[in-house]
Amino acid sequence: WGGGRTQRYHGNGHKASYPCHYIITFLTGLPSNLLAGYAFLRKVRQKATPMDVFLLNLTISDLILLLILPFKMAEASSDVPWPLPAFLCPLTNFCFYSSIYSSTLFLTGVSIERYLCIAYPIKFKSERRPTYVIVASLFFWFLACFHCSIIYTVQYHPEAQPMSHNSTCYESFSNGQLKILLPVRLQLCILLFFLPFIITLFCYIRVIRILTSLPHIKPQRKKRAVGLAVATLLNFAVCFGPFNISHLVGYIQFWSPEWRVYGFLLSSFNSTLDPVIFYFSSTAIQQTFAHCWEATHCKLLTLASRWSLPCCRTAGEPNKEAGAGGISTSGELAGAAIPTEASFVQTARACEIRALSPQQVQVLHTGLLGYTEAILHCPDLQEYKEQNGADTNLPDGSDLS
Repeated sequence: WGGGRTQRYHGNGHKASYPCHYIITFLTGLPSNLLAGYAFLRKVRQKATPMDVFLLNLTISDLILLLILPFKMAEASSDVPWPLPAFLCPLTNFCFYSSIYSSTLFLTGVSIERYLCIAYPIKFKSERRPTYVIVASLFFWFLACFHCSIIYTVQYHPEAQPMSHNSTCYESFSNGQLKILLPVRLQLCILLFFLPFIITLFCYIRVIRILTSLPHIKPQRKKRAVGLAVATLLNFAVCFGPFNISHLVGYIQFWSPEWRVYGFLLSSFNSTLDPVIFYFSSTAIQQTFAHCWEATHCKLLTLASRWSLPCCRTAGEPNKEAGAGGISTSGELAGAAIPTEASFVQTARACEIRALSPQQVQVLHTGLLGYTEAILHCPDLQEYKEQNGADTNLPDGSDLS
């Protein structure tokens, strides 16, 4: 499945770059897809829409591919052709290719959903049901898995060589295996790539024409929608096109072209690009990413504030050394190592007063040092004191939480 005679052309020199590609794809794709899956799962549980169901399934498909990548890394970085147990060879490839072709189907489903929502907003909104999309999603999974099950047929073909420590994993086939495999590859190319791509292309062209013809939509929103449509089409064509075209070339030549492996690498990179498109097309993803960034920024700010107070003296201890980072008798922070109150006001949006824990609220009542640390932990406290007066009593912890 992996390349027919490809191993003869490329050898181990080109194979050395495969682990780098897999590692980059894994490290960039896994966190973003986990966040996307979390956001879509929350939306589906609250109020399921057809678009959210499709995008959730697409994210699951990408996660399956990403979880299979460590096995591909082990294969690419090992000196032996297949270093893992024999049963993992067909299982890894089955999951990998099922993920690829289910992604093409779900991308097509997303394009159809967007086209119908824009072209027939009233009629389609009254007739669409999440149940229909769930049935369509199950059908997409069945279609992809059914066609990719050819991997097991080829694996246990009578002419197949038994797996050993010198065996490759779907990189060389007998003539009997190729007679079964190549026609199925052609079917995959036509049914699970070209047909979905034509449908996706039609839907997004219609979406672009409709949006550009509507006068009441702002030009900025039109450009954004057109950009998303073009980006999705490019993602579809660039990531899946070369690999599926190699199916067609392999069927004509009766062996895989030597550039097939590069198409294979591009197809796996799609799992990294999908969350980028999700981010610009879904407010749920934007809110999830913004929440995670705000939480991370707040934690980093807290850690930085603790490291920036090397003195950590008691409230009554005087400041003996100029620039030592202590607290002067006037109640101001001294020393260049301590950030100013103005600098913390600039980052006040990263933390809100309601985020304070009861322990932090208790610190606010301990005097000057507690007040200073509170500013470092939550800059909005300074604005609160300025708006309500310096002598304003602080609210209870229940009001701040």
